[in-house]
Order: sequence, then structure tokens, then C-alpha cells
Amino acid sequence: MTGRLRHYVCGSTSHDVGAMFHGRARKVREFPSGVFLYDGADGRRVLFDTGYATGEWRTGWRGAVYRRLLPPTVDDADDVAAQLSRDGIDPASVTHVVLSHLHPDHVGGVRRFPQATFVLSAGHARTLAAPRLRAGVLPGLFPEWFSRADRIVVDDAAFSTVTIHGVSMRAHDLFGDGSYLVVDLPGHADGHLGAVVEHRVLLAGDAAWGNDLIGACSDLKPVPRLVQHDADRYVATARVLGDLAAAGIRVVCSHDPLGARELLG
Repeated sequence: MTGRLRHYVCGSTSHDVGAMFHGRARKVREFPSGVFLYDGADGRRVLFDTGYATGEWRTGWRGAVYRRLLPPTVDDADDVAAQLSRDGIDPASVTHVVLSHLHPDHVGGVRRFPQATFVLSAGHARTLAAPRLRAGVLPGLFPEWFSRADRIVVDDAAFSTVTIHGVSMRAHDLFGDGSYLVVDLPGHADGHLGAVVEHRVLLAGDAAWGNDLIGACSDLKPVPRLVQHDADRYVATARVLGDLAAAGIRVVCSHDPLGARELLG
């Protein structure tokens, strides 16, 4: 397998790390919103997450609450489709969009890909059917056509247990050739997903706030712990991330500040 995996930053937010974790010094840190494009065999082009929405958010009071608690920094140049176009990639050529979860910094660009097949989990489907404020979902960010879009819902029966560099995970082989495994990374949100690309890179979404914060997941303070869908499973997933990193898999979280755009080179 000799595909290509590229990283794009589609907006950012900032948080005081010391306010989130026990034992960390008070320091405001910028967390970019990462999007990852995989070019595989036979013209497949898979986008993992879509970053923040640019322009006006028509999300009512829910959006006002979210933006007050987690203020985004995003402008027109951060739009995922605009960035792909500047990179010589037609957004319409994206064949699949995998959503790690449904928070605003991951689904804001969904509207740019009406022709794609969306890959969701059963947990995502449950959340979309009954969105709640605690789930961090803003229904107004989804275009009206989204409920009719082509989609693959990876439910429990679609996962099988695989071993990756000696670490057991629940995975769904998206194309049947091992190049792109959609993996179960529970805890942060209902049905939270990651992806193992060519058995070399794990796209971990928000399974941790950052690669360097994987070991701190068990040290979340009460409020950040409360907003996790399942805090105990969040901590257990972090242990799996640590095992994979120790086994030689590159673990990339959505909010990691990556210097290089190419991740398989």
C-alpha cells in the first residue's frame, strides 16, 4: 500500500491546559482542528472529519452557548473545501467522509461534500436522532440534504476484533483490503471513531486532546470529565492509544499541531 495521507488545519480553539487536567501548569494552548485526506487505490479519496464551519453559524442558542464555552477561531481561508482546492484537489473527488464524532469542530465542513458517502457509527445515528446539548451537537451545522446522503453506518455487528502490532482493537475494514480500518475508540462521544491508515497511522480524533496528553486522560478535572460521554471508557481508550504508540503506530489526534502536511512519507 502506497497511499498518501495529508493534514489540513480548519480553524482552532484555545484552552487552559491547567484548567483541564490535574497536575498541569496553567497555560493557554491553541488546539488546531485537524482534517485528514487519504488518497488510496482505485481513486478512493477519504476525508477524516471536516473541521469548523466558516461564515455565519445558524445554530441558535445552542451555538451561542457552545461558542461562549469553546470559542473557535476560524476564517474563510480555513474552509476545508477551499484548502483542498488550493492544493489542486477537487472537493467533488472526495468519495468518502469518515466522521469521528459530531462536535462542531469536526462536522462544520460536511456541507461541502454532498456527493460523498458518509461513514458514521451507530452512536452517531443515535445522537442525530435525538441531539442533546450535553452531546455537543449543533443540528444547524448539518445541511438539509444530510439525512438523505449516501452513508455507511458501522454498527456493532460490522466491527470485528483485529490485532494491530500486537494490540487488539475493534475495527471495520472499509474497503476490504486493509488500507483503511475504521476503529472503535469509545468514551469521548457516543460512537466515537478513529481510523488506522495502512497499518501505520492511527487517526485518533478526540480520543485524547493531543498526542502528548494521552497519559493525562485519567487526570481530567471534574468538569472536563463530566462532558465525556463515558469517562471510564475514555480513560481505557487512552491506554489503547498508548499501547499502539509503544508498538510503533503513529498516533495522531485531531488537535495535534503537526508541522508536516504529509503523514505517510
